[in-house]
Amino acid sequence: MPFSSLQVDHDRGPRALSRVLIIAPHGSYRTGPFIQAARQQGAEVLIASQGKHSIVSEYARGLQINFSDEDQALQTIVTAAQERPFSGIIGTDDSATVLAARAAEQLGLPHNPPQAVQIAARKDMARRCLSQSKVRIPDFRVLDIRRSLPEQLDGVVFPCVVKPVALSASRGVIRVNDTQQLSAAVERIKAILAAESQLPADAGQTLLLEQFISGQEVAVEGMLYDGELDILALFDKPDPMDGPFFEETYYITPSRLSVDIQLAIRDEVQAACHAYGLREGPVHAECRINADGVWILEVAARTIGGLCGRLLTYGTGRQLEEVVLAHAQGRRVTVNQQDGAAGVLMIPIPGAGVLKRVEGLLAAQQIPGVEEVNIQIRDGYELIPLPEGGSYLGFIFARGESSEEVERALRKAHACLNIVIGPLWKVLV
Repeated sequence: MPFSSLQVDHDRGPRALSRVLIIAPHGSYRTGPFIQAARQQGAEVLIASQGKHSIVSEYARGLQINFSDEDQALQTIVTAAQERPFSGIIGTDDSATVLAARAAEQLGLPHNPPQAVQIAARKDMARRCLSQSKVRIPDFRVLDIRRSLPEQLDGVVFPCVVKPVALSASRGVIRVNDTQQLSAAVERIKAILAAESQLPADAGQTLLLEQFISGQEVAVEGMLYDGELDILALFDKPDPMDGPFFEETYYITPSRLSVDIQLAIRDEVQAACHAYGLREGPVHAECRINADGVWILEVAARTIGGLCGRLLTYGTGRQLEEVVLAHAQGRRVTVNQQDGAAGVLMIPIPGAGVLKRVEGLLAAQQIPGVEEVNIQIRDGYELIPLPEGGSYLGFIFARGESSEEVERALRKAHACLNIVIGPLWKVLV
């Protein structure tokens, strides 16, 4: 793949770091890799979260903040920095990135403008911004769930995709082919939003309805340095993403797209970042490509995170969190493209119920090229598929000489698994 332009390392030697503040919602799957990377760099880590009574020691010992009172949370962070400075601040998830930007701005650390991060975290604001900047995006409109739906649908052309404006991991994202399906989808999303206590009031009342864009989907992982985008990895998604739900499955790198298309993807993501006002730090983008060109579906001011970030280590020789941590502390590390290919299957949850067991793990692990089969949900726990759920059963990682070889290994390993699900019995009172 033609991208890997980070060839400057401003600090390769040992260095005495102070401490890094990681702002994360309690239970975020991105937190662990950042803690590990910071400790590998010799940095002390402090977590800011709402985990006062958490059984995870890093949360319990950290700063206790309330994400719904951002001004108070900011003051808590500033007070802690006055007692002992931070060398960098990172927001792991969409719910934490705006606060992280505000704190870094106030403390003079590398940051994005908070307003730019807010735009990136809100799908309705992002669509308006990109539309004004002439970035190629689907036709869209904003729906108010408090109003009559039919009166908001004048001129709508199906198929469409309806989605919440402030949820991630494809939660609540549904393709609809007519007004009847749309009405049912809206009611389903209302129930999802009603269970979200941390959403701002307007985000819980607003939906985005946009044109369905056919074509191949890709994911982009990049870093911004003074407004210039460096692509760390471009992931093919070989499975068709046609709905009605949009669960992520296969990520394969390097991309098999032509160099010209890859350059066009880079240019469109750069244009979106410029439109938002993003200038620093990690970027995760989702795009579709068809005969009309590259379409921006999402550009978020955060990493892909979690175990999926491991693909960056396979592909570049650097841990994703290591690159982000270095940037947050004003440094830039060398990233070089490695030989071969790598991929991950985010194992989809096939149905609702209670996980009884996953059979065939040994057979899957023995498929040539498979590096690891990692089941994240324990036996006896509830499984919630999309669009209500937002997690995966687990992950399968593979490496090989080519992207085709990696994809074959992942598909063979997945075919070995038999996921046994039992009924979920709930007590009615």
